[in-house]
Amino acid sequence: MDTRDDIREFLTSRRERLTPAAAGLPDFGGRRRVKGLRREEVALLAGMSTEYYVRLERGNAAGVSEAILDSISRALQLDEAEHAHLYHLVRASNRGVPPARRRGPSRPQRVRPGVQQLIDTMRDVPVYVQNGRLDAVATNRLGAALYSEMFVLPQRPVNAARFTFLDPRARAFYRDWTSNAQQIVALLRAEAGRSPYDRILTDLVGELATRSDEFRTLWASHDVRVHRTGTKQIHHPVVGDLDLTFEAMDLTSEPGLQLLAFTAAPGSPSQDGLQLLAAWAATARLESDVAEHLPHP
Repeated sequence: MDTRDDIREFLTSRRERLTPAAAGLPDFGGRRRVKGLRREEVALLAGMSTEYYVRLERGNAAGVSEAILDSISRALQLDEAEHAHLYHLVRASNRGVPPARRRGPSRPQRVRPGVQQLIDTMRDVPVYVQNGRLDAVATNRLGAALYSEMFVLPQRPVNAARFTFLDPRARAFYRDWTSNAQQIVALLRAEAGRSPYDRILTDLVGELATRSDEFRTLWASHDVRVHRTGTKQIHHPVVGDLDLTFEAMDLTSEPGLQLLAFTAAPGSPSQDGLQLLAAWAATARLESDVAEHLPHP
């Protein structure tokens, strides 16, 4: 991925979404030739020369300090995820392509036995472990049951983005498919900022952009997001509708991996559905049809 292009497109997209009124600038009326803020207005808000900001927006990030990035982030009203993304892009641009990483970073594709043992003991909670590319790295039994539609895909590793955009079943599985698709792309865009020379990620983005018009449109928006907590509205083919809350936690002992645990409100139909799903997960059919697709330590 070209970090100069990414910097240019990201800053342009953030500038275009911000109106003068929202930025606290006077509006003197008349027709504006640009969408959103002008470059000189961003420079004014950030306390720098227009020439300096224009150079950065064109992708030339040489010598840009964290203080400058903080000022631009405030001027463009970037949220935490967007600020981090801009920082990662600039850092990658200044660092250049590391020779040792031209073929992509070596990311752990399996969890340690101790981690697998831990999540296996969480029998009443669906648990799913993924990497930054949204590959499924590990699950417990209930997590495999929850995402059974995804785990029967033949391609390995199983990937949430590939399932969402390329498998027709995903549109029935995710009751709010549009929101889920936006989140998926925003997470991949953030990972691309952290790991711009990850060849596997680049290939995944290329595949999705080639095969899915919706992915290509969302990717061009340059939206990014952090993954900490949220909701999933799922229609499971066995137990029906589930409204779940998830908590996402980075595994500090496994850099680059994130654990997601799903829960339902106590006494809700979704909690009853999870209990039914746990019973289904214990059947011999699930053992034969799904267990063989799980990653193993």
